[in-house]
Amino acid sequence: MKKYFSLVLFAHSVFALPFAMIGFFLGVTPTNNPFEWHKLILVLLCMVFARNSAMAFNRYLDRDIDAKNPRTKMRDIPAGKVSANEALIFVIINCILFAVATYFINPLCFYLSPVALFVVLFYSYTKRFTALCHLVLGLGLSLAPIGAYIAVTGHFALVPVLYSLTVLFWVSGFDIIYALQDEDFDRDEKLHSIPSALGIKNALNVSVLLHILSATCVILPVFFTQFSWVYYVGIVFFCSMLIYQHLLVKPNDISKVNRAFQTLNGYASVVFAICFLIDAYIRSK
Repeated sequence: MKKYFSLVLFAHSVFALPFAMIGFFLGVTPTNNPFEWHKLILVLLCMVFARNSAMAFNRYLDRDIDAKNPRTKMRDIPAGKVSANEALIFVIINCILFAVATYFINPLCFYLSPVALFVVLFYSYTKRFTALCHLVLGLGLSLAPIGAYIAVTGHFALVPVLYSLTVLFWVSGFDIIYALQDEDFDRDEKLHSIPSALGIKNALNVSVLLHILSATCVILPVFFTQFSWVYYVGIVFFCSMLIYQHLLVKPNDISKVNRAFQTLNGYASVVFAICFLIDAYIRSK
């Protein structure tokens, strides 16, 4: 179990999981749908299974590329900690478990499960033919809030879509920052990314634009839902983390990419979700 947790970087679930909780409780609080523990557990399981499938498949598909890259050659498959066949079996098992979990949520989630799996698995191919791969990754994680909302309500709505757009632009932006580390390698190996296509300075400008869009989308729900002051604290913190990571990473100094990528973005999602949940509790009283 420990080696598979290492394979899928389970700690990175901190990016999408808090927004799944936002989508879930957004479906409960304003809509007067009942809170059901079994449904929350099923949503959490779906998040785990989808995350496991996507990350393990990425490691499986990129195993030869990772072996060539000095930064990634010690990942589990190139280092021999997990075999390629073990990783692929792990992917298949998690895809099946994801579909089974959605079956017990509601029919719409089950019918959409192949679409969700396609998006999160397809990302692994995209760096081979398009620099927009970062947006595809963002799209995969953006399914979390709308998916959790559908799990509760059985239908789509505007506000959870805004949170999905928040995640899409936020993740795409910080994935571009992360990809700065491989700018030269990607170009040499004919792999596609925004840094390898545009250079570090222009890539950072694209990342800034995406994060401005993310901040806009996290603010827009206030025009459709009544929030308390706690939610506004969450907005300020989330936007502050977006700004701070761009102060850390500069065209002439990318040494703090990992801090910007994992630490700050982890804080951003967790603290924002906590503020949202506290606000939802206050408004339910």
